[in-house]
Amino acid sequence: MAVPKRKWSKKRSRTHRANWKIDPVNLSRCPQCNALRMPHIVCKSCGYYDGREVVSVDDNK
Repeated sequence: MAVPKRKWSKKRSRTHRANWKIDPVNLSRCPQCNALRMPHIVCKSCGYYDGREVVSVDDNK
């Protein structure tokens, strides 16, 4: 089993931890309704994915 030869300094540990960030969500435009949606996921506003209707969406909420 691999074992580190030397202890990490406090600065190195804290610098390493500081770079754990949440990446922002990448949104793309839906080609059907032009709403923002996550890529590779069915559009919530129109129900289309890959140019065809996958889920029927009711306008009355």
